[in-house]
Amino acid sequence: MAGRFSRREFLGGLGASLIPAAGLAQAPLVSLRPRARVALLSGAERLVAAAGLTGEVVFAVADVATGKPLEVFGEGAGLPPASVGKAMTALYALDVLGPDHRFETRLIADGPIENGILHGDLILAGGGDPLLDTDALATMAANLREAGITEVRGAFKVYDGALPFVFSIDPGQPDHVGYSPAVSGISLNFNRVHFEWKRAGKGYDVTMDARSARYVPAVDVAAMRVENRSLPIYTYQPSARQDRWTVAKGALGNGGARWLPVRKPALYAGDVFRTLARSNGIVLNHAQVTREAPKGVDLVVHRSDPLNSILRGMLKYSTNLTAEMVGLAATKARGVDPRNLAESAAEMNRWASQSFGVNGIAMVDHSGLGDASRMVPADLVAALVAARKMGALRPLMKPFALTDRNGRPVKNHPIKVDAKTGTLNFVSGLGGFLTTADGVDLAFAIFTADVAHRAKIPRAQRERPEGARSWNRRSRKLQRALLERWGSLYGS
Repeated sequence: MAGRFSRREFLGGLGASLIPAAGLAQAPLVSLRPRARVALLSGAERLVAAAGLTGEVVFAVADVATGKPLEVFGEGAGLPPASVGKAMTALYALDVLGPDHRFETRLIADGPIENGILHGDLILAGGGDPLLDTDALATMAANLREAGITEVRGAFKVYDGALPFVFSIDPGQPDHVGYSPAVSGISLNFNRVHFEWKRAGKGYDVTMDARSARYVPAVDVAAMRVENRSLPIYTYQPSARQDRWTVAKGALGNGGARWLPVRKPALYAGDVFRTLARSNGIVLNHAQVTREAPKGVDLVVHRSDPLNSILRGMLKYSTNLTAEMVGLAATKARGVDPRNLAESAAEMNRWASQSFGVNGIAMVDHSGLGDASRMVPADLVAALVAARKMGALRPLMKPFALTDRNGRPVKNHPIKVDAKTGTLNFVSGLGGFLTTADGVDLAFAIFTADVAHRAKIPRAQRERPEGARSWNRRSRKLQRALLERWGSLYGS
């Protein structure tokens, strides 16, 4: 286990007395409060007012070297962090699992092998690798043949019990969105299946496959039927061994493609591996799913990239499944056996409280997809300050571009920002690190949300509800304005 972050070392100054905005000549700590008269608004308050956002705005910024808070807006209130919550998950996984941790996916022989024939079961055992893809399974299938296996007389099983099974990361999302798939101890292609359609005469040719860089195997575990309707665009119906989808013919046009979520991850991985094994001359029975820890001899072991690399990709591409799987793995490594994402997130919240002395981290998952999560900006900033002093997290974060008045990115901007964005409909966040033009390091968190409006959006419309894009665009403009302010105001 990697060393824990030292606790509270960054908190000396959080209890300092607050002073009015009028005393900002030397940029001291200030708590910003709305005022009745616009003429009395401080610089930050004017930016918030100009953004014209419905709902709430909260933010905090602190000096990394001292941990001293510089501005706090929102009186300690917490809002949904959206994917900014992945920054906390990254810290959690790094601390508990360590940056060099690797996940293993194994092919196990449960029975004797004679002359290339396995007289027993072959088990594909997931180990929580969030990046396992079809290419990796293809290599495993080829290596199985190279290990001398030509025939399997017993069953073909897929073990997914390394992590709990979760039907959907956020059940409040529409059925068809690929960013809210199922979670289990084995995943493939981020638990998404590729759906493609092309017009053929008066109808359509449709395919469902598990494509990756080198292979495009068709799958049986997901099926699509085109129906003569306009709405709803998609319907989903599970069966014992298949995800059954329908799509509205009126929405298809001439052709297209999209990723759909997989709800049966173990069967999906088993379906694809069975195809790849067959291409290597090894015929397997249909996959059986087991949650019983496998026993036997390892024939092939696939090891993931180091956790550091996995987290860099998670923060860059904001992959929800990666966040949930590494968060669950960290919780299990702490000796807790969670039954669902909420129980695992609760353990992460306890870890944050123990590690950073804060009580405003209340996540319900590890990805931030669930809008019931709450995070107080000052508490995330405290964690970021500690992480920066340890040299953690910032090297994994994606550079965040500041823009000119026309919204165009400014190359070689003197203010450097590395941050995690977060976006849900009518929820927007940004958290990370800022280096001023003269080299002062700051940690910040900005959360905006119209929770009441979001709650009124019907589930079927949550992919692209009316008004969400313009609201989120205004929020991002406010975020950049605040960064510009802090980069200019809090230099040396």
